[in-house]
Amino acid sequence: MKSVEIKASLREDAGSKSQLNNLRKEGQVPAVIYGGKENLNFSVNEVEFSKVIYTPDVHLVNLNFGDKTINAVVREVQFHPVTDAPIHIDFMEVFEDKPIIIGVPVKFVGKSIGVLNGGKRREKLRKLIVKALPKDVPSEIEVDISKLRIGFGIKVEEINVENVEFMDHPKAVVVAVKTSRMAVDEELEDEEGEEGEEGEGTAEGDAPKAEEGSEAKAEEGSEAKAEATAE
Repeated sequence: MKSVEIKASLREDAGSKSQLNNLRKEGQVPAVIYGGKENLNFSVNEVEFSKVIYTPDVHLVNLNFGDKTINAVVREVQFHPVTDAPIHIDFMEVFEDKPIIIGVPVKFVGKSIGVLNGGKRREKLRKLIVKALPKDVPSEIEVDISKLRIGFGIKVEEINVENVEFMDHPKAVVVAVKTSRMAVDEELEDEEGEEGEEGEGTAEGDAPKAEEGSEAKAEEGSEAKAEATAE
């Protein structure tokens, strides 16, 4: 998991609505951190915090309070309904020896056989919930789809990441390839080709027999006609 350091400024209390609005006008975002011995109210610079929220990656945030640093992860961000600017952040303190539960983005790699044959890829889960120690949490989870055929999918239980436990349902489909009008399955196409070749061979093999029979009947007819003429 990637890490990023952000400067943090303590606040004595939760603050009134007007105080919080003044902080926002100054480019600061009110925040709270929990999960440790006590909850702390503080604020972070909005520009610095943008390095964390405007990216799909998961980050371990090192909150620098000057005299101490607290490691945390973002739990929730509230956004302004009109401007979409962050207006409040919930952090959770993390510890090296305690596992955390967090969502990690999925990265699909490879070119699916099914998609190359005309199928359509359907991404069901773009983020997976994992439980692991902070040092073992991956920045992203790679899922190889190169062997994925039309009509098949990859489930959570088929994905393995060392020292990571997946919290999503094991049978949940992460990605699948659905058929389409233009889709062609290579295996079915090969089988049809083989059957067609065998059928053509049989027809060609039968043809000489029919010709031999026709020639024999023609010879018999000629002989009978010659005998009648002689009489």
